[in-house]
Parts: sequence; C-alpha cells; structure tokens
Amino acid sequence: MPELAFFSGTMDCGKSTLALQIAHNRSARGLQSVIFTRDDRAGEGKLSSRLGLVTQAVEAAPDLDLYGFVVDLMSRGGKVDYVIVDEAQFLLTGQIDQLARIVDDLNLDVFAFGITTDFRTKLFPGSQRLIELADRVETLQVEAMCWCGARATHNARTVDGEMVVEGEQVVVGDVGGAAGVVGYEVLCRRHHRKRMTSATSRSAALSPDVLPVTSG
Repeated sequence: MPELAFFSGTMDCGKSTLALQIAHNRSARGLQSVIFTRDDRAGEGKLSSRLGLVTQAVEAAPDLDLYGFVVDLMSRGGKVDYVIVDEAQFLLTGQIDQLARIVDDLNLDVFAFGITTDFRTKLFPGSQRLIELADRVETLQVEAMCWCGARATHNARTVDGEMVVEGEQVVVGDVGGAAGVVGYEVLCRRHHRKRMTSATSRSAALSPDVLPVTSG
C-alpha cells in the first residue's frame, strides 16, 4: 500500500542524504520521481546534502499546489512513480494535506524529510501536520552530536557564535556560517537550555549551575 512517510531529525543527521539515496536507488530500477524542496541551502530548485551531493528539484513555493502539480504532470503523459519532499518543515499545512491526497488519490508513495522543531524548540507547522497525517514517522538513526560529544537533540540559531532565541521561525542559514551571518548548530538539550554553543563554551570558565560550596 502506498504511504506517506515522514523522516525526521535534527540538522546533520542525514535527511537530505537519505532522500538522495532513495531517489538514486529507485531511479536505478527505472522508477521516476517528482522531487519537491523548499529553501534548500544550495538555492532554489535544488536538493542538496552536506556531503556535496545535489540534484534538481521543484521549489515548493507557498502558492504551489503539490497535488495539482503532480496531476498536471501525469495528465501530460509524465511518469510519476513516487514523490520526495525535502525541507518539509517549511511547507504550509495545506501543502501537507496535498501530500496525503497524492498518496490516497494517486496511489503514490510520498517520502517527506524535515526537521521537527525550530531553534526555539517549537514544532514547525509543516512538521506538526506531517506527524498528524503520516502513515509512518521515523527518526533517523544517524545521530548528530553536540560539541560536548552528547547526542544532539535540538537545533540552535546563532549569530557570531551566540545563540539567539527570538526572531522569525524561518531564516535560511547553514552550519558554520561566516561572522555576522545567521548560522545553525545542533546541541544537546542541556546546552540548548543553557544557550551554550561551541563558541561560547570555549570562553566559559565555570558553569553557572555549579552549586556553591559552604563550610560548616
């Protein structure tokens, strides 16, 4: 049975790499896909991984009807065997509903990949809707690591290495951005809560949570 599958995780856990691998494996068997993406680091209409792999994709702008796009392509004789969606957290909730309709009405598998929560630890609306509708939700097993060596579970937005917790939910950046440019870093919950990035950890002499020592 066709399904809507949502593969989630933090940054650096290999979501885009897996999306590209699925596309490669299926295309090797003669299957053809439609690949949607939104605000990829490589630019409009690209699906890229941090390993340097990249392929062409359809930019899922807010006004694009994903279901209508696939139906129109098929009605013009195009072959579509499955659909891949990267950066799915950025889609509108209505577009997630359209993905579910592709599965139900067109009998196509849809593989969606995205980050679950933003830099404030709040659910992205697109990810929330995927969790509500998906036939299968999987957390990727490639564990990203915090600078301390612990498993990274949270995404942090940084400016000049300093973590920020206010601002627009969607600001495109990348891991290890240049000075003054919005960047992102994955942290464990402990260091996300303390707002301690790899840069600020180097300048911290003592944790503020150390209990005072008193005599007597």
